[in-house]
Amino acid sequence: MKKFMDENFLLETETAQDLFHNHAAKMPIIDYHCHLIPQMVAEDYHFKSITELWLGGDHYKWRAMRSNGIPEKYCTGDASDWEKFEKWAETVPYTFRNPLYHWTHLELKTAFGVNKLLSPDTAREIYDECNEKLKLPEFSARGLMRHYHVECVCTTDDPVDDLHWHKMTRESGFEIKMIPAWRPDAAMNIEKPAFAGYMKKLSAVSGVDVDSFKHMISALQKRHDFFAENGCRLSDHGVEEFYDDPYTDSQIETIFAKALRGQQLSVSEIRQYKHAFLKSCGEMDFEADWTQQYHYGAIRDNNAEMYNKLGPDTGFDSIGEFNTARAMSHFLNELNTEHKLTRTILYCLNPCANEVIATMLGNFQDGITPGKIQFGSGWWFNDQLDGMTKQINALSTLGLLSRFVGMLTDSRSFLSYPRHEYFRRLLCNILGNDVEKGLLPDNHEILSRMVEDISYNNARKYFKFY
Repeated sequence: MKKFMDENFLLETETAQDLFHNHAAKMPIIDYHCHLIPQMVAEDYHFKSITELWLGGDHYKWRAMRSNGIPEKYCTGDASDWEKFEKWAETVPYTFRNPLYHWTHLELKTAFGVNKLLSPDTAREIYDECNEKLKLPEFSARGLMRHYHVECVCTTDDPVDDLHWHKMTRESGFEIKMIPAWRPDAAMNIEKPAFAGYMKKLSAVSGVDVDSFKHMISALQKRHDFFAENGCRLSDHGVEEFYDDPYTDSQIETIFAKALRGQQLSVSEIRQYKHAFLKSCGEMDFEADWTQQYHYGAIRDNNAEMYNKLGPDTGFDSIGEFNTARAMSHFLNELNTEHKLTRTILYCLNPCANEVIATMLGNFQDGITPGKIQFGSGWWFNDQLDGMTKQINALSTLGLLSRFVGMLTDSRSFLSYPRHEYFRRLLCNILGNDVEKGLLPDNHEILSRMVEDISYNNARKYFKFY
């Protein structure tokens, strides 16, 4: 019986072990999509406890705790740090076969050198040991980034952000790049009650009186330029689906004016606006030579009000998924036809769409930029062994896995970097198994280069951060 989480965790063959230990493991981390709090990096934050570092803001752990019958007081409430940690330790043994069990112990092992299994019996010992280590300088926010061999992180930032903490970090001489990433969802989500108020904020920071759609785009262009001046090289959009609804400029101006007045918009009007908005953003990204990312398929704000506004047909049954794929194709083709389609990464939350996206990539590759259109790594609830394996298999079958830009954390935690290790181990295992089965040649030069490229080199070339 194999020991749990030993040095060859997830590595079932000698080929896989060689690829990981001698090639993947040594590569730096480019975390091109995360939700770190920039102020923590700028100020080199020191965490007061493992609870703050580990459970603060971690919705994955909160969901598991709630599923285990843990009251909200111990998730996001006013319980003490020890009480929250104790309740998480109580939950961990119930997470067998959930990725949280692997992540939990990989993080304890790689960050703190703790090899014990977390449970109610070991909770106090592990809590005290981790808290003692957190007092050391090397366990600060920057120290943890250095520990995990991080080279660059891209945070997720609103266009109205002044990027003060990014500037402060850059000017401090910190050797790890922290780059802003443009996330204009607040300007896209015209159906939200906060939309009109957000336009006032955009007006204030841009110096443009945002009283029309045309002026809003002008204001966003100013902010886009400001982000570019501060090192930004990629955007990100969280969309429920893609939009290709026909519109005219006058229709969009009418819809925008209604939203500023707080009037109810129809589903059709919302879709028309989002189509026009995303197209304008895509054009900006192309002109700036940025990479654009689309995270689609998440049903957010799950409450009756949003459901009633958008309706039950949100595109997540088989027919809806087909419609979303068709809209995605139309949207990308619209930009491509105008020669304004920049490097693009597509992430989906529905694994049933893996083959659709992997096929879609080939429609818009330009024959110039290797892997110009990318199928993003397993995202959110697909960020686990099964989900990542399915994504890798779909991309391998229908595209070029060798050109893949690899993993990201999509996390606000400074302990999430082992997700890169997890992915790299899985990747090496898949390739190693193929070699052992005779499905791939035992060509060490090609395989090692492929692993190093997916782990690091492809991302370094693709995003143009350097």
